[in-house]
Amino acid sequence: MDLQQLEHELLPLTAYAAPVVFGSVLIEFWLTRHDEEHRYQSRDFWSSVGIGAGSLLINAILKTSVFGMALFFYHLTPWRLETRWWTWLLAYALIDFCNYLAHWIAHKQRVWWATHVTHHSSEHLNFSTAFRNSWTQHLKLVFFIPAWLSGINPVVILTCYQIDLLYQFWIHTEMIGKLPRWFEFFFVTPSHHRVHHGSNDRYLDKNFGSSLIIWDRLFGTFQEEDEAPVYGLTKPVESYNPVYLNFHVWVEIGRDLRKAKSAREVFNILFGPPV
Repeated sequence: MDLQQLEHELLPLTAYAAPVVFGSVLIEFWLTRHDEEHRYQSRDFWSSVGIGAGSLLINAILKTSVFGMALFFYHLTPWRLETRWWTWLLAYALIDFCNYLAHWIAHKQRVWWATHVTHHSSEHLNFSTAFRNSWTQHLKLVFFIPAWLSGINPVVILTCYQIDLLYQFWIHTEMIGKLPRWFEFFFVTPSHHRVHHGSNDRYLDKNFGSSLIIWDRLFGTFQEEDEAPVYGLTKPVESYNPVYLNFHVWVEIGRDLRKAKSAREVFNILFGPPV
């Protein structure tokens, strides 16, 4: 398989889903426009739109590079897994686990937190919050190398990646309450993700799953929604500017690195916990 074949065979699912995504935002806004909780706040909403627009532009610029990386590691693998129904399930589980791992590390180490903090910067939770994908999030692609080395067709891997990404849109809302217990046990739901976005002490660093909540249950990072979440960062942001929201932690890291006096200090600044 070469780059041209991959681009030809891979369906742009995220583009196909765009009308549903934007339509859902409009419907949610319409339904909550008179809500006393003001789930949509004007400056916050336009920050989300600005961040999302920048993220789409960066995705378009880097698309060929991402495909090239996927093919590079795929061709390094000496074996191949034939594409069958179970291969799709395996690929999806693998992608979802890589997402879980990347997400968990992004909350534990400062340099990775800088690639993710943008997503947690809003003090509201609505469908537009899902647009807040960091402009430096592609650095976390290193965590998906195991999926590319699996020997599974890159079209399958990247399709599953798109589906996993799209799944995460609908869980950014307060309009959907708790779902049937069997669904809540296996899959990430809006209730689970409200916990993840909460800055409450009991909610910090919980529910990292993208589609499957079973990773959190297995690794001890699960938390039930049992009190009203307070959204946003523990250290509130100082601006609604999309550029600031994407780079303020990077700027802080840069300032600290300039003061570092040893390799150990540099390592601790980069890979110590977020401050």
